[in-house]
Amino acid sequence: MAYNGAENMSAPNLALDSQAHRPPVRSIIDRAMAGVPLGAQEAVALIECDDLGLLLDAAGELRDRVKGRDVTYSPKVFLPVTNLCRDRCTYCTFRKDPWDPEAWTMMPHEIIDWSRRGRALGCREALMCLGDKPEVAFREYRQTLQSLGVRSTIEYVQQACALALAEGLLPHTNAGVMSYAEMGRLRPVNASMGLMLEDISTRLRKRGGAHQWAPDKEPARRMRMLEEAGQLKIPFTSGILLGIGETSAERALSLIALRDVHRRYGHIQEVIIQNFRAKPNIPMADAPEPDQIEMARAIATARLVLGSEMNVQAPPNLSPNDIELFLRAGLNDWGGIAPLTRDYVNPEAPWPHVEQLGERCARAGFRLHQRLPVYREYINDEWIDPVLLPAVKQAAADLKTA
Repeated sequence: MAYNGAENMSAPNLALDSQAHRPPVRSIIDRAMAGVPLGAQEAVALIECDDLGLLLDAAGELRDRVKGRDVTYSPKVFLPVTNLCRDRCTYCTFRKDPWDPEAWTMMPHEIIDWSRRGRALGCREALMCLGDKPEVAFREYRQTLQSLGVRSTIEYVQQACALALAEGLLPHTNAGVMSYAEMGRLRPVNASMGLMLEDISTRLRKRGGAHQWAPDKEPARRMRMLEEAGQLKIPFTSGILLGIGETSAERALSLIALRDVHRRYGHIQEVIIQNFRAKPNIPMADAPEPDQIEMARAIATARLVLGSEMNVQAPPNLSPNDIELFLRAGLNDWGGIAPLTRDYVNPEAPWPHVEQLGERCARAGFRLHQRLPVYREYINDEWIDPVLLPAVKQAAADLKTA
């Protein structure tokens, strides 16, 4: 099924921005608590709600119904397979050109070494993170792939995943936009995969927008991949990115889009609410960062739109002072935390110490637990390739007895 609804969700429009047409927030919350799927108007009303206490309390209560007071994280090794990328998002410091002195492509021996060291430190996930289709843009990188004996980045990622698996890690690949065939190729060596939607609005692809020079950030292309991942029965991670020039209405509609594709396929295992962080030497260096209230509203709205069973996540290293607030807002997962490798996408933001994070969760009334890169409800022969399922089941058994 091809997704063709992005144009219809390029908020804001007059109807969505008109508060006169919105129902009262209390009635919207009552509907969400009763399990009624919210519409676009209702989602926008929530994300712009002035009564923050009402919103957060409802989201926390809804989370507690299924998730209880348990909050999770995945101990991971962050493997930046290559930071070459054909896209040029105005907020990104990860991507590089081949001639940049900080450009890299990890060699097989590095993947083995980092995976082995990470497993020794207790990691269970190998996050394969890389730029979008660099071979399309760079002749130098095509030569690198040739020297590695592969024809495409995805073929090399497949090899990298197999190397990480051999060292006892479960791969989770975030390789940008992939085709149906490419995801099918990676499925036997990945416990899960991911692609951030970031935002459903086509407006950000226009002149002056954050995605003007990023063809792979076309919302329809990203939604198509989400659809195809569902068809392939791949446990999937997605999310939204706050602070890249979007409106609050666009944030809400992006959550609605994720909710709707998940209702069709049931494959989105977690939704990330991620905040833009300004950095030197990027076009958006002076852009304002989302504040803690914006983040809390977005997390709470995600919980109420997506429901009690969804895993809602925010990266703790990007908001180290807001742990307790985000827990109150309905979050139940902190994502991957790497004891060995830094966050190469946000290198200025160190990972939290797990012990300290656990103590803060405990003081707020929560219990912090490890998880795998695939959530337990997806560990079966419907969602995991039969070649990989024994390794995933063994990892789950090891985690249970740890």
